[in-house]
Amino acid sequence: MPAEPSGPRPAAFPVQRLAGIGDEAATGLTGQLAALGRLGWPGLELRTVDGVPMSDLGQDRVREIAGRLRAAGVRTVALASRIGNWARPITASFAADLAELDTLTDQCARLDCRYIRVMSYPNDGLPEADWGHRAVDRVARLTARAERAGLTLLHENCAGWAGADPGRMLRLVRETGSPALRLLFDTGNGLAHGYDARGLLRRIAPYVAHVHVKDGIAEAGEVTYTLPGDGRARVADCLRLLLDSGYAGAFSLEPHLAVRPHEGLRATGGAADLFVRAGQRLRALLDADEPAPAPTGAAR
Repeated sequence: MPAEPSGPRPAAFPVQRLAGIGDEAATGLTGQLAALGRLGWPGLELRTVDGVPMSDLGQDRVREIAGRLRAAGVRTVALASRIGNWARPITASFAADLAELDTLTDQCARLDCRYIRVMSYPNDGLPEADWGHRAVDRVARLTARAERAGLTLLHENCAGWAGADPGRMLRLVRETGSPALRLLFDTGNGLAHGYDARGLLRRIAPYVAHVHVKDGIAEAGEVTYTLPGDGRARVADCLRLLLDSGYAGAFSLEPHLAVRPHEGLRATGGAADLFVRAGQRLRALLDADEPAPAPTGAAR
């Protein structure tokens, strides 16, 4: 007879907290929903639909999207904006960001969503102190507008003044002084930006309200993205740290296996299958009692 288990098996991770950035699986909404359906996940993070950024979609299109999500039983966990991202340096016009926030605010009301992803502006030749002052000022003004609308901005550890520095992230949150600004932690962004993501997470964990999950291997300045747990981002350790610290938000899959917007790569034929494989791996890591040490092979 087989041996009895040595202890109780861990409970499955609540599926209600699992989501994915849809355009990592498919450009169109039909394909995005199909990939989520294969995983059995109820959460969608919207960045683009049919290759069009959310804030560039017309009201009729957003109304149609909202209806399809309701019919599918899928909720919108966040909208990923271009505010303060790699294409909008600190010297760019602030009017575009304000206009985008206003558009996304209207979309949030229709999609029953409360989170909008932002970044904190790459530099464009300004002295460090001036760059920081302007970035904090802009994010504070955006946050005040979001707070009036009952929304929360999520600053991602990616491009911008506070993108890779936990001290700057904490300064941004504290100087803004509003619960309408919280942090988005991406497990894999440290690979591309040259820092230890887990070390950063240890300092910012109390302010993290949303999580993106990706993994990869950085060599000679290039990142090869992998299934979660197969790279060197210490994804399992980051997940454990988050759960141990009381994180209660969503885990949103952004595997970058077929799609990398900053490189102009969009979903093509096999993207959905890669997305589903990455989602299955993420679920396995979250279900595990003790995450296993990460191997080093890249996804095929």
